[in-house]
Amino acid sequence: MNKPIKYYSTNLKSPAVNFRQALLNGLAPDGGLYMPSSVPHISRQRIHDYRGLEYHEIAYDILMHFIGDEIEGSKLKSLCRDAYDFEVPLEKLEDNKYIMRLDRGPTASFKDFAARMMARLMNHYASAEGLRLTILTATSGDTGSAVASAFRGSENIDVVILYPRDEVSAIQRKQMTTLSGNIHVIALDGKFDHCQDLVKKAFTDPSLSHISLSSANSINIGRLIPQSIYYFYAWSGLCENGYDKVCFSVPSGNFGNLMGGLIAREMGLPVRRFIISTNSNDEVPRFMQTGIYEPVSPSIDCISSAMNVGHPSNLARIIALYEGIMDEKGCLQKQPRMDRLKSDLSAVSISEEETRNTIAGCHKNYGVLLEPHGAVAWKGMDKYLENADQENHDRDLFIALETAHPAKFPEELIRTIGIAPALPESLASIENLPEYCVEMKNEYDVLKEFILELKK
Repeated sequence: MNKPIKYYSTNLKSPAVNFRQALLNGLAPDGGLYMPSSVPHISRQRIHDYRGLEYHEIAYDILMHFIGDEIEGSKLKSLCRDAYDFEVPLEKLEDNKYIMRLDRGPTASFKDFAARMMARLMNHYASAEGLRLTILTATSGDTGSAVASAFRGSENIDVVILYPRDEVSAIQRKQMTTLSGNIHVIALDGKFDHCQDLVKKAFTDPSLSHISLSSANSINIGRLIPQSIYYFYAWSGLCENGYDKVCFSVPSGNFGNLMGGLIAREMGLPVRRFIISTNSNDEVPRFMQTGIYEPVSPSIDCISSAMNVGHPSNLARIIALYEGIMDEKGCLQKQPRMDRLKSDLSAVSISEEETRNTIAGCHKNYGVLLEPHGAVAWKGMDKYLENADQENHDRDLFIALETAHPAKFPEELIRTIGIAPALPESLASIENLPEYCVEMKNEYDVLKEFILELKK
């Protein structure tokens, strides 16, 4: 068995904890984010052996490196098999350029990959220990629906979800608000960053310390580690074509998706470069260019709504990975190794016009439907290749991540290409269901009172 991994806070003021504690705490007591003190290494041969394995089998092999003997092996295998019962298509558009569609889970979003595994892990610990948990989560769209679906019906877990009232699509809203029971949805009069700020404040509020609060946002390390798995799956499914390394274009908002990929690379996945593809919320591309970090405040409302984040929480983890320190407010306490950062990552901002043109172009040239986030990733990859040194790129694999089903954005696709994508069954079934939602002002005391009433 591997040596147990401890998880430290990016603020460096809280004691290191094991996986269970990091998962259930969500946020460290000092307001920082948990990071593994060491990243387990998987040999190139073992990664090669992933070829032909089913997704849940790869998931087990990766997760057990981080969880160790905290969960018995056969139980973890069962949890992985239960969580990952859907396909992960790898769609070729050009010779060495692919789309990885992460939209075939029950809520048609890549957030299913992390939320379903996290729910099963949390339920395992809560049931075994007789705990009663409250999950508090902010969402810019798809996280809320994935978390609501994954935790629905959990006997030991209540879920409170905050979303920006005017900045999610109708389908994204209904995926959350048509669920009830242990699921409680709040429409906040504000932006995603306001939702996230209220959640973080609740976690560090001493007057709520008697409530077992945790998070299903990507601030929780239990979200990030499962997100590393599909990077391994993509490489294992395509590496036999003789590629040297892989470049991933990752549509990025709160940067949990990218951080999952960086964990995969640290474990040994042969990644040449990550392309950070953002919408007009370009705080990270500007930071990569200047070394000066300035959040976008307020965040800009773009059609790629899940990426409307003016200060990504997971940037603190990326800074920590490159030997810097950033606090939860975005203040750089220690500059990261910018030389290494720029060697491994490229960042580009994609405009609304470019996003729409990419949706139209991919449909015309390839007969492929992309939603706004996938379009940002594809255009980001194109922009990178336009400016990159072409040496070795003919032997590299390029994969752009599509993170939601096109049917979640019907108005935009009708406007752009005149087509309304057919709804998958999981989305069609919610159309006429009643909605349950509370509207709330952007005031912390109002949220606090809601949480306290819920626990009475």
